[in-house]
Amino acid sequence: MSAFAGLVEHLADLLQPLFHASAAAAAIVLFTALVRLLVHPLSRAAARGQRARAELQPRIAELRKRHGKDQEALQKAVLELHTEEKVSPLSGCLPGLLQLPAFFLLYHLFSNSTIGGHDNGLLSHDLLGAPLGGRWSDVLADGGLGSAGLVYLALFAVVAVVATFNFRRARRTAAAVAVGEADQQVPGVGAVTKVMPYLSYFTLISVAVVPLAAALYVVTSTTWSAVERAVLYR
Repeated sequence: MSAFAGLVEHLADLLQPLFHASAAAAAIVLFTALVRLLVHPLSRAAARGQRARAELQPRIAELRKRHGKDQEALQKAVLELHTEEKVSPLSGCLPGLLQLPAFFLLYHLFSNSTIGGHDNGLLSHDLLGAPLGGRWSDVLADGGLGSAGLVYLALFAVVAVVATFNFRRARRTAAAVAVGEADQQVPGVGAVTKVMPYLSYFTLISVAVVPLAAALYVVTSTTWSAVERAVLYR
């Protein structure tokens, strides 16, 4: 945690001439972008995997006709097909899972008053008057007005737009790949596919309950995802 706090402080120092009092917030956005760049190769692999799954649909349809109502045999055949073609039905989840450690690091960093036995200096930073270690509940307790309230309203607005974009795109993608029927033969994929389009809206809850620093990570990452998917899945 001390090393990570030092990294954020160093980034903030580098950005201070440009962003002044909001340098720490800018450092978190930059850190998020760096994490997403590291994960980007996996996102590209996930996009290739989705296209590969789409190409398998005719063969899966043949397997469904061949095995009829024998669900166990069908499930085994579909799994063998995915293994043979080296296509993972859950590959799209990996980029998101690998980002969780970075999010939890930020969450804990801005939730603790001390780091390594010393006062957490990062808690003194803010974004346009909204403390990076504060939460939406703190703003509401103060009346929900002022610059801090406007910061959260802006974040909620961005998240709502991005979530709606992701929701519509996820629905179209799921229909195009025809996951609904065919990949339900792979354990768990059917349920994941149905839930995934709605997960974008859970970002609103995250932004409301986590420290502002972690909320910035979430908003930046989801916005990046929206742009990335628009490019990779066009």
